[in-house]
Amino acid sequence: MEVQKFYYDNKIVKNFIYATMLWGVVGMLVGLMLAFMFMFPNYTEGIPWLSFGRLRPLHTNAVIFAFVGNAIFAGVYYSLQRLLKARMFSDLLSKINFWGWQLIIVAAAITLPLGYSTSKEYAELEWPIDIAIAVVWVIFGINLIGTILKRRQRHIYVAIWFYIATFVTVAVLHIINSMELPVSALKSYSAYAGVQDALVQWWYGHNAVAFFLTTPFLGLMYYFIPKAANRPVYSYKLSIVHFWSLIFIYIWAGPHHLLYTALPDWAQNLGVAFSVMLLAPSWGGMINGLLTLRGAWDKVRVDPVLKFMVVAITGYGMATFEGPLLALKNVNAIAHYSDWIIAHVHVGALAWNGFLTFGMIYWLVPRMFKTKLWSLKLANFHFWIGTLGIIMYALPMYVAGFVQASMWKQFRPDGNLVYGNFLETVTQIMPMYWMRAIGGTMFLTGMLILVYNIIRTIKQGSKVEDELAEAPALEKVTSKRTSGEGWHTWLERRPVRLTIYATIAILIGGMVQIMPSLMVDDYIPKISSVKPYTPLELEGRDLYIREGCVGCHSQMIRPFRSEVARYGEYSKAGEFVYDHPFLWGSKRTGPDLHRIGGKYSDSWHFNHMYDPQAISDGSIMPSYKWMITDKHDRSNITAKMNAMITLGVPYTEEEVANAENSMNEQAAAIEKNLYADPDFAASYEADKAAAAEEGEEFVEMRDREIVSLIAYLQRLGTDIKVKTKE
Repeated sequence: MEVQKFYYDNKIVKNFIYATMLWGVVGMLVGLMLAFMFMFPNYTEGIPWLSFGRLRPLHTNAVIFAFVGNAIFAGVYYSLQRLLKARMFSDLLSKINFWGWQLIIVAAAITLPLGYSTSKEYAELEWPIDIAIAVVWVIFGINLIGTILKRRQRHIYVAIWFYIATFVTVAVLHIINSMELPVSALKSYSAYAGVQDALVQWWYGHNAVAFFLTTPFLGLMYYFIPKAANRPVYSYKLSIVHFWSLIFIYIWAGPHHLLYTALPDWAQNLGVAFSVMLLAPSWGGMINGLLTLRGAWDKVRVDPVLKFMVVAITGYGMATFEGPLLALKNVNAIAHYSDWIIAHVHVGALAWNGFLTFGMIYWLVPRMFKTKLWSLKLANFHFWIGTLGIIMYALPMYVAGFVQASMWKQFRPDGNLVYGNFLETVTQIMPMYWMRAIGGTMFLTGMLILVYNIIRTIKQGSKVEDELAEAPALEKVTSKRTSGEGWHTWLERRPVRLTIYATIAILIGGMVQIMPSLMVDDYIPKISSVKPYTPLELEGRDLYIREGCVGCHSQMIRPFRSEVARYGEYSKAGEFVYDHPFLWGSKRTGPDLHRIGGKYSDSWHFNHMYDPQAISDGSIMPSYKWMITDKHDRSNITAKMNAMITLGVPYTEEEVANAENSMNEQAAAIEKNLYADPDFAASYEADKAAAAEEGEEFVEMRDREIVSLIAYLQRLGTDIKVKTKE
């Protein structure tokens, strides 16, 4: 049998590890900045690109796609070569994968703070970057499949099954959810509207968690835990059941993010059913991981790598127990929109993704640099401060969620809300926000300790070189099942067929959920009084998206007594038919805004955006002074309206032609309303006089951004007239 010599590509792994550490620090630092904004909302006042609404998507994208994404590539590129006894298919594709991904991250880090956002959670990046993501991801997939095809190991190990499912599913999710119509170089509108957009987005959003934050890390778990513990995987049969049931069931669970919303009941109930079923395969994987460590517990007590991995698997088990629990309608009615969800998400992110990444790095770097970890004591300290950081972060957020839900729903004997002012429910949980910030500081400190420890380890090691390996060439055998060969054992040596079956498994659920919403004309009941936004309102809506207001405010009133009493008539599916994209939100740091139109005067909105604390004492909303002073560029309104027409919004040719006049008339009416406030009138006239005296250009109020935003806010929820009892 011919033995072939070849070299593993360690340089690409090294590069992805460096990127993982760099972006991990950046993403967590931005997250910590956001945590402190809850106590000090205006500490970045006057700097639009450091405002909460713009930084929040930067934080989520940096942690998910930069930190975790680079960790995935590092782990896959290292383990894949060794499992297949082959160098990566193409060094060039590996380099394009690395540098392309870093350029995408840099593009996100520039555009999101500048306000270029689609507003769709975990998919905020605009259309040119979406295209780049698809291209780089396909390049990664070609490299992955190409390496599998040129392997020297006949059977495909369990970790690689998860890598294949990750590549296929993320590609499908990203492409379908990113269908959008470009308006300009960095502006687009979602191809879907309202309820359809919400369903597609959370089909994507939930499964981004499933197939970007879970399946690749399960693959890494199946490789690195046996390696670190020097033990075989506990159960091969359990891994088969785990893989196929997980990828088939997970794809159905997205609608549980939209329970009690305007989404049709059948879709909600389907999401609930499959979410509950998801507990079995998820815990099957957790059990397989933990029991792989049987007989190695003495090593766990002294090895920081295994400590990180044990807590990671435990965090995975906790998060995947809580997910199905939160999908139960009676639990979801309490938890949704509250800080409970923040706790749930971060148990998964910090423990499962964070700690497994840390354990992987601590195991990989000494081996790649042919040395020992510089300091076991520092690694152990990182473990303990990180673990305490997770506890200090998550537990207060669970408490905050319970407190919020309880206060939101309490009624007096006379039928009125006990806490009618939403702000009362915010001020009550401020101590919990302090504790979260302390927990986040501890976790970031642990990350910085890792970076220092790894740098010292690298310095004492030898230069990373291509690692020499040898293995027999793969001999051709019959493609048919041999006598006594199990069906799955046969499938493991047929990677193309394995990929096809995995693709079918994930497509079934997606097609059942998504196709009816996009193809059935009467999916959403029509409401005749619902009309498209005026040109000025459309411009104001884009400003709302730019500033990330959807990160703190929902626009979806659920049919609960407490919500109807607090906000007004519950939201109807037909009210959102012209919303590209939908803006239902997923967290209420502030009150729901779907019925805000007409509730307050134009002057109230003006003053509230200028200084929220002056209007609502104790408010944690930041000020938006730049919107008060900045001129609003509305020159692209014709292109925006034509794009909306393409998407099915019934603007007429006359409305498009008269868009500028329409905006001027509506803006002038709002300016007139603002003049009714004597304080505004005096201040405005003084500013105008000062500008004239200095010879500076003066921007009329009707031309400023705040007027467009007020137009949009005053429109919200006013299309349907709800009869009130006399």
